[in-house]
Amino acid sequence: MKMKNFRTPVLVALAMLSAACGTTNTVPITGRKTHLLVDDAQILSLSSQQYQDYMRGAQLSTNASNAAMVKRVGQRLATAVETYLRNNGFANQLQNYQWEFNLVASKQANAFCMPGGKIVVYEGILPLTQDENGLAIVMGHEIAHAVAKHSAEQLSKQMRQQYAAQIGGTMLSQAAQAGGWGNTASLINLAGQLGFNFANLKYSRDNETEADHLGLIFAAMAGYDPQLAIPFWQRMSQLGGSKKSEIFSDHPSDAKRLAALQKLMPEALKYYKPVAASTQKKAATTKKKSTTTKKR
Repeated sequence: MKMKNFRTPVLVALAMLSAACGTTNTVPITGRKTHLLVDDAQILSLSSQQYQDYMRGAQLSTNASNAAMVKRVGQRLATAVETYLRNNGFANQLQNYQWEFNLVASKQANAFCMPGGKIVVYEGILPLTQDENGLAIVMGHEIAHAVAKHSAEQLSKQMRQQYAAQIGGTMLSQAAQAGGWGNTASLINLAGQLGFNFANLKYSRDNETEADHLGLIFAAMAGYDPQLAIPFWQRMSQLGGSKKSEIFSDHPSDAKRLAALQKLMPEALKYYKPVAASTQKKAATTKKKSTTTKKR
């Protein structure tokens, strides 16, 4: 009986806090709705600070060709994403993006995208991506995390857990009085307490599956063949190391990920309009004209 009396005001307080301080977000393409306790300005301020800190300690790749490829693929994806958002009722989201694409010198097979479109690719993943199409699959997946606001979702989840753990403390009352962490310094302080790091953020399995979905569509929109996502993820699944059951992982199992991608392929192919062939043809024509002029 006492437990029931304790939990009731706790649940009411949490519900009131969420209603007063949160915003409802709709994920593009999937239409999934989430309730966020941080707004765009807050999450962008926090991610910008962490991105600057990360880049100060990072070593940029000295391979000019690969660095240019990362920027080229990234810009094509960004253009496709912005076009989709503009044409599908999400134009108000465009102000959140100031794209940057960097290749860093690291042997890790990894990449990440911070809110605001700050994308970092590690050199160690390039042998697995193999070409621009494979790279587009990776970068599309990372961009999808930013577009779906998965970082804000995870931070909101941690904040709710913190509120629940300290329901009788000062943090809850301060948060309520502030009207939802309107003070960015308070948010940064809380994120520090929670150990929230965008560059090393682990998303839930549901977030990862959703990023696979959006990323596949974004790659197709940008003119990259979505069907090549299958061999890429197969190569990723062959990486060394112990294989853990999906229940112990934040990522879907290899088999489930591949099966889900196969199921999504008909949808992705509806967006796919290859541009590589036409671009190569135009380049070849230009080269031919240049040679003819030279002969004259």
